This record gives sequence, structure tokens and C-alpha cells, in this order.
Amino acid sequence: MKRQGRRPVPATGRDGARGRQTTAVFFGGVVPASPDEERLAEEVGMALAGAGFTLLHGGYNGLMEAAARGAASKGGAVTAVTLADKHGEWGAFNPYVTADVRLPDIGTRLNHYLDHADLVVAMGGGVGTLHELTAAIYYAGNIRPVPIWITGPTALGLLAYLRREKWLFETETRPLGFLRPIASAAAFAVQLHDLIPLGKAEA
Repeated sequence: MKRQGRRPVPATGRDGARGRQTTAVFFGGVVPASPDEERLAEEVGMALAGAGFTLLHGGYNGLMEAAARGAASKGGAVTAVTLADKHGEWGAFNPYVTADVRLPDIGTRLNHYLDHADLVVAMGGGVGTLHELTAAIYYAGNIRPVPIWITGPTALGLLAYLRREKWLFETETRPLGFLRPIASAAAFAVQLHDLIPLGKAEA
């Protein structure tokens, strides 16, 4: 992954100096662990769009579709990022996608996610989601400290495991202040309000 400095998240949903919409990258799998997890993803999408974020994700079904449905319900833009030579195999995008980016390989796709992220939100999923999440944690710890919020019981369980087994630990030279576990949709909304005041954001 390339090193690239980026400015911090602005105080509103749009960067007034550049006119660039702030972007939340959503990582979540195609098979939700439960209806509650799917509902949480939808509420996350609603909160993000309500705070003025564009949603960037894989574009397919499951938790990605739930988050996109929530974002669309608040008038949010949803961009799918996929592999050009796999899109036919992986199937149609979910109906809430408003734009798409088709890239040549996994590395380019990951770099696109991370270099455009003002916030990363991760939930449960398979090995693809695991790959995305661990790449995001490495990126935030070594390249640019983009906030990474982990929510839902599956992803929170993974985070607890990584900490317990010392795959993930904090030192003076490797701070983890960018990483935040969030237990519920209500807690997510509170944290988002602290990050970007909802009253100032553009829905």
C-alpha cells in the first residue's frame, strides 16, 4: 500500500475548501450473522448518510446492501468498488448503488478504499472482510490514522480475540487511538455526532 498523507476529517460533511464529500468505507460480509446484525448495518448506513457521508463499499448484498439501503433512505450516495474481471461472476450490484468503480486487482481495490476513507466502519463477514479490516488497521497504524470503527457482535468478537491473542496490541510507537469498538446503533450515532456535528452536516 502506498504512503499518502491526508487531511483529518473536516468538521462538516463536506470539505468546504475542496468541495469533496467525506467518505465512509463500509466493510461487511454477504452473509449476515443474524437479522439483528443486518438491521444494525442499515442503521449505520442511515446515520452515515444523515451526517453527510458518501458510502463506499463492495456493492453487493448482505451487510453491504443493508448499509446501502440505510444510506439511500436518507438520500445518501453509495459507490460500489469492485474488480473489473470479477463483476460478472460476483453478480449485480445491490439496487441502492448510485455509482461504481471497477479496478484491475485486489491491491488497487484496497488502496482505493483506504486512500479515499475519512472513516472506516467494519462489521462481520468472511475472509474477504477479514482481509479488508486487517489491511485497514495496518494502514491506519502505519500510513494515516484514519478512524476505524468496529461494530456488531461478530466484528467485536474478532477484535477481542485479536487483542487477547496479542495479534493487536498498543505501544508508544504503535498507538491504536484510531480504533474504536462501538456496541450499538445508538452508540454509533453518539460517536458520529462527536466526529461530525449532525446539525452542520449535509444530508
